Amino acid sequence: MQRTVRSRIDLTVTAPADLVFSVAVSSELAPSEETLTVTVDGEPVATTEILDGTTRLHRVPSAPVGALRMAYDAVVPQAPPTGPVTDLEAIVFTRPSRYCDSDRLSPVAHSHFGDLAGRELVQAVVTWALTHITYAPGSSGPVDGALETYVSRRGVCRDTSQLVITFLRALGVPARLVSVYAPGLVPMDFHAVTEVAIDGEWYVVDGTGLAPRPSLARIATGRDAADTAFLTVNSGRTTMGPMSVSATVDPALPSDDGRALTRLR
Repeated sequence: MQRTVRSRIDLTVTAPADLVFSVAVSSELAPSEETLTVTVDGEPVATTEILDGTTRLHRVPSAPVGALRMAYDAVVPQAPPTGPVTDLEAIVFTRPSRYCDSDRLSPVAHSHFGDLAGRELVQAVVTWALTHITYAPGSSGPVDGALETYVSRRGVCRDTSQLVITFLRALGVPARLVSVYAPGLVPMDFHAVTEVAIDGEWYVVDGTGLAPRPSLARIATGRDAADTAFLTVNSGRTTMGPMSVSATVDPALPSDDGRALTRLR
């Protein structure tokens, strides 16, 4: 299986800015073709690639004032799945984090799922998200975490994924957020899913059910959306403009019942 992915992000830089893009596929995937360019008013601007585990960040430390465009294109073959859950990952991805406040939602998680464990627990959490959280673009804000999603019962993929992660961590199961390119996603955009530790390996689950998991291409991996945002403005000022994302798969979009154990490749 081969994925062809593309993203474009347009910004207006109104004060010189330090920008970090997280749009390139994971270093594990080894694209057969790949380009990433940044221009301001049509002129090339240098980027520096920084590796955070397998996440590839592209930093523009001094973006000048003007119309900025980031353009990324890649052809991505399948690769071996990521390695087993390490001792450190089992600790880090069971802790509460900025948007996954598992300490605050622990009583709720135990009330809903406290009598379950292992694969049965994971499937129950995902099924709960699919049946209780409405996918509603624009319904959540940039500082909303899992608690707000649980209360409102609405959100986008990042919100649903973070709530799934929060429930699992509250019950002692390591879980993490993964941003992906998602062939078959409607509407097309960057997508967020959850990786959960089952029997010492990382498996991908999706509380939205909006795209088949076997065709997903990993971009960034982290504790929550704070670690996986497609754009971070460290300093300066920018105004977001148009953004487009596309992802297709060859030879054909795979089927996915949402229940089979699946690993990102």
